[in-house]
Amino acid sequence: MRPILAATGVLIAFLLPGIARAAEPEACPRLVAGREEVRIWRAATSQDVTRVTFKGHATFLIESAKGVRAATDYNDHVHVPLPLDAVTMNKAHSTHYTDSPDPRIRQILRGWNPRGGDVEHDVRIDDLRIRNVQTNIRDWMGGTEYLGNSIFVFETGQMCIAHLGHLHHDLTAEHLRRLGQIDVLLVPVDGGYTLGQAGMMDVIAKISPRIVVPMHFFGPSTLERFLNLARERFDIERREKPELVLVKETLPVKTRVIVLPGRH
Repeated sequence: MRPILAATGVLIAFLLPGIARAAEPEACPRLVAGREEVRIWRAATSQDVTRVTFKGHATFLIESAKGVRAATDYNDHVHVPLPLDAVTMNKAHSTHYTDSPDPRIRQILRGWNPRGGDVEHDVRIDDLRIRNVQTNIRDWMGGTEYLGNSIFVFETGQMCIAHLGHLHHDLTAEHLRRLGQIDVLLVPVDGGYTLGQAGMMDVIAKISPRIVVPMHFFGPSTLERFLNLARERFDIERREKPELVLVKETLPVKTRVIVLPGRH
């Protein structure tokens, strides 16, 4: 009898991690079927619409269908008007964070731990979920500061929007697993302060989003170098207004790079 109980206990112990994982909500689940399949289109309603507005450099305002407002890489240089329900920040430069955020902001999410080590965010504000996946950055001496950057993922309207922050290196299989299937990717493309442009193209290909928005490129010549690489793989579109109005069902099937105007 005891061997049977012992074996049962081992089996339960073996299965429990899988059971626990199955109970967790999957983050940005990857689609089983390919993008080439026939999709059902329907008219968008106000409950479907997510807005992403470029504010400058690496800062975007993300607005959910229920009016939740979050700003990326919130800092003292790019103005985003209140109210703001949440802001995310990254450490690399002062144009990506502030030490004095407005106290009226409900959630202030730093992409690094000021004491060092891990930091994990997973917050929900009405119909918006914000979580992070940490990466490393170069320090000022040319070394590596582990876990100094975060990719922030914004889940709303059945879509996943990821901001790569100040990404300095390629992504591992574990990074990609934790990100899940990203629909809209906000990408630094300067090619020097962050990961080189060829490397960033590989990152985009691995993530395989529907929309790529280049940011953090400082001038038109740097942007054009990136676009010359991108058009070998992706469609290119330029917008006259610095805003995306997003509905899951109307996202492009093939990855599209959309350039938004503004100060980069």
